[in-house]
Amino acid sequence: MNKPILALLIPVYNEEKSILPLLKEISSFIKIPIKLYFIYDSDNDPTVSVIENHKNYDFPIELIKNNYGSGALNAIKTGFETFSEEACVVVMADGSDDLSSINGMYGMFCQGFHIVCGSRYMRNGKQYGGGWFKKLLSSMAGKSLYWFTRIPTHDVTNSFKLYTKEVLKNISIKSSGGFEIGMEIVVKAFIKNYSIAEVPSIWHDRYEGSSNFKLWTWLPQYLKWYLLIILRRPFFIRQKKIKYNSIRPVGY
Repeated sequence: MNKPILALLIPVYNEEKSILPLLKEISSFIKIPIKLYFIYDSDNDPTVSVIENHKNYDFPIELIKNNYGSGALNAIKTGFETFSEEACVVVMADGSDDLSSINGMYGMFCQGFHIVCGSRYMRNGKQYGGGWFKKLLSSMAGKSLYWFTRIPTHDVTNSFKLYTKEVLKNISIKSSGGFEIGMEIVVKAFIKNYSIAEVPSIWHDRYEGSSNFKLWTWLPQYLKWYLLIILRRPFFIRQKKIKYNSIRPVGY
């Protein structure tokens, strides 16, 4: 039986210096069937030509034009509408994500989980750089929701997550800011009682360029989804707690 292919959705914006290191890391660390979707804003982005000239890998690569205008949120929405595989992972092109974690995410997906979160704040997860205040806020949000609502992840704010096609088809996305889209999907999936799990992940601040994360602009959007899950907590059907160490990725 063939293993399902996992889509990697990678928003890019002037990431020409990051693409080749990213492709090499993907080739080295990911040991499952994958297809890459690079979502770009403009035909003039030099990232596009770099990708076009470097498709000689064992996995297929597709370039997708952003359907909704510029920005990470619109790129992610475009990716969600474009990929045809059973599940996808949103990956940042700047090399900040722990790509080896995708193997564990895939294993949990094969065992039936609808969402698998890369978690910086569970046991064996780590975060390096990115500013102490942003780290404090995201850590407090993730851990407090885990303890107060029993949502099965310590890191609800991280963008590095696996989503199944089923979940994305059955959730209406309302985010209008940026990376809070990942938190919105997990909160709504939890309310609908989809199965959620997490794997430890290590996050590094980007090595090239500057971050497009707008903390003060997007903070009210994160707060909205935080309050929603707190207010809806009494109505949840609590999910069984999953220990990552007890999960053996399929095919490993």
